[in-house]
Amino acid sequence: MTVPISLALQGGGAHGAFTWGVLDRLLDEPGIVVAGISGTSAGALNGAAFKAGWVEDGAAGARAQLDGLWRQMGAVGDWRLQPWLTALMPVARVAGEVAEALMPVSPQGIAAQLFSPYAWGPAWRNPLEPVVRRFRYDRVCAKEPPALFVSATNVRTGKIRVFEGDEISTGAILASACLPTVFQAVELEDPRTGRREAFWDGGYAGNPALFPLFDAGLPDDIVIVSINPFYRPDLPTTPIEIQSRINEISFNSSLLRDLRAIRFVKELIAEGKVARGAMKDVRLHLIADDDLMNDLSSTTKIAPTPFLLHRLRTAGRAAADRFLRDHRGDLGVRPTLDLDAVID
Repeated sequence: MTVPISLALQGGGAHGAFTWGVLDRLLDEPGIVVAGISGTSAGALNGAAFKAGWVEDGAAGARAQLDGLWRQMGAVGDWRLQPWLTALMPVARVAGEVAEALMPVSPQGIAAQLFSPYAWGPAWRNPLEPVVRRFRYDRVCAKEPPALFVSATNVRTGKIRVFEGDEISTGAILASACLPTVFQAVELEDPRTGRREAFWDGGYAGNPALFPLFDAGLPDDIVIVSINPFYRPDLPTTPIEIQSRINEISFNSSLLRDLRAIRFVKELIAEGKVARGAMKDVRLHLIADDDLMNDLSSTTKIAPTPFLLHRLRTAGRAAADRFLRDHRGDLGVRPTLDLDAVID
C-alpha cells in the first residue's frame, strides 16, 4: 500500500549524517512516498539533496545526491577553521582528526569559544558555501514534490523565516545552517520587509518548523527525524558537557512548543470543541537514537570526520529500520509518537 508522508528534519550540524542514514533506508522501503520536507540547518541540506535527486532520478537520484553531499561535508574539516588556515596547519588538522576518531572531541573547541567569526574580517569565507552552491536549484526549487521548506532565524526580530519554492537559494540554506559562534550571519534581501535581513541558524526558532507541513495538500503523517536528544540521564558537569546540553535544550525548545500546540489541538478535536476537519489532526512519528547522541559532544557537530559520519549514517539506517519494523503498518492509520511522554 502506498503511504504518503512528510518529513521534519532537525538540524544538528554534522550529526545530520544520522538523517542521511534514515533517508537512505526510507528510500529502500516500497510504498512510502515523501510528499513534503521541512528542514533546518543540516535538515535543510539533507532536504535539498533529497529533493534535487528525487526530481532528477527518483530514489536512485536522491540516494546519489545525499551520498555526494556527505562526501563533501566530510572533506570540509573543522568548520571553525578557514580553508587557508587549515592548509597551513597540517599537523593540527591530522591531530584533530585523530582526536575526533578516538574521543570524539574537536581540539579547536575551546579556542572557538574565545573568538568571533567576525574577527576574520573580509578574509572570512563560509566553508560550507562551496558545498551548498553545488545544489541544482532548478531541481531544489521545482514545483514537483516533495514540497520543501527551509527555516532560518531573523537575527533582529528573533522570528522564524520559512523559505519555499523559488525563495530557496544558496543563501537561504546557508542561513538555515548559520551557527552564530561559527559563521558570520547570512544577509539576504527580504521582499517581505523591503530590507536586507540578517539570519542565523533556523534551529533557534524552529527545529524543525512543523507548521508548513500542516498544509491541507500535504499528508497527515509527519515523521520527525530527531538528532538532539530530549533527555540526558546524567548531570553535565564539565564545561563541554554543560555547553552541549545548553545547545540541545535551546534547539529542542521550539520543537517542544510545536508539539504542545499539536497536543492541544488534538484535545480540542477529541472533546468535540473543534469540528473534525476544521483543523489538521496530524499523526506524528519519531525516528531517533538518543543513546548514540548522548555519547556525542556538541563539538562533533561542527567538526565532521569520515569516521564520525559513517558511524552516524549506519546508526540512522538502523534507527529507520527499527521504526519500519515496528510501525510500518501504523503509517496512514495512527500516530506512534507519545506526545505526553515527550512533553511532560
